[in-house]
Amino acid sequence: MTTVLYPGTFNPIHNGHVDLVERAAIIFDKLILGIATSPHKRPTDLELRVELARQVLSHVSNVEVQGFNTLTVDFAKQMGAKIILKGIRSVTDFEYEFQMLGMNRVLQPGLETVFLAPSEQYSYISSTLVRQIASYGGDVTEFVPAPVANALGNGDIQLG
Repeated sequence: MTTVLYPGTFNPIHNGHVDLVERAAIIFDKLILGIATSPHKRPTDLELRVELARQVLSHVSNVEVQGFNTLTVDFAKQMGAKIILKGIRSVTDFEYEFQMLGMNRVLQPGLETVFLAPSEQYSYISSTLVRQIASYGGDVTEFVPAPVANALGNGDIQLG
């Protein structure tokens, strides 16, 4: 059984993330969406991000959502994942993720990284842009699932 870890802060999870999960779930036997605490980014409460991800991904049977507060490579080992999945929207994403790939190989030999690009209609969406739009009262319903739009509208997700 092939288990892949898709790690990130998912602050908030958006339609591009959901697209990647749905497509990767067809490729791999089990996908773990690992939601990181990432204190340097000051994300929204971990429990809320985990709950929102579980809600919006409940239709994908081979996906498990877990929060974590360790190095990604340690979490991958703990979860039995031999592969890390990373979404790539641009050359900038690739440069950063390629550097991470090298570091992860040193920290956890044998751990592979697979890159997957989002579908074209989602390639411009980022959590940062979603939060910025929402902070000015903009309509984000085209970019995020309904539970996330509601949480943004209620002020449950930190916008700063």
